[in-house]
Amino acid sequence: MEEQKNETTVSTNDTTPKVTGVGGIFFFSDDPKATKEWYRDNLGIDTNDYGASFESRNIDNPKEINILQWSPFKKGSEYFAPSTKEFMINYRVQNIEGLVAKLKENGVTVVDNIESYDYGKFVHIMDMEGNKIELWEPVNTVAEK
Repeated sequence: MEEQKNETTVSTNDTTPKVTGVGGIFFFSDDPKATKEWYRDNLGIDTNDYGASFESRNIDNPKEINILQWSPFKKGSEYFAPSTKEFMINYRVQNIEGLVAKLKENGVTVVDNIESYDYGKFVHIMDMEGNKIELWEPVNTVAEK
């Protein structure tokens, strides 16, 4: 009997508005500098002024390198507002404009307007439990080393 292969074809033309991965984990800390040092000294995480960046490759497209940013923020930072939670997740997305339109149609609270930077577009939303979520569409999702 011939062995069947279960292959998934990945289209580079997919523009469906959706989350494609986790882009960052942000959390409050009483002392972000000391927190970064603790993680560096005890867990070997290579930290910098912003926290740490973890790279991974897309299993369906090994040339694509994704970054996950890990960052402690000073407790009470307004960056998480209007959420009162201790953390914020950043999700990597595709077609941020289409996703924001869909979210608005679904009655989701969109906190701000889409902002563009050299490294991508960002917008913030609130989930049903009051968690602020950052959506990020990278400028170039395929990075080769």
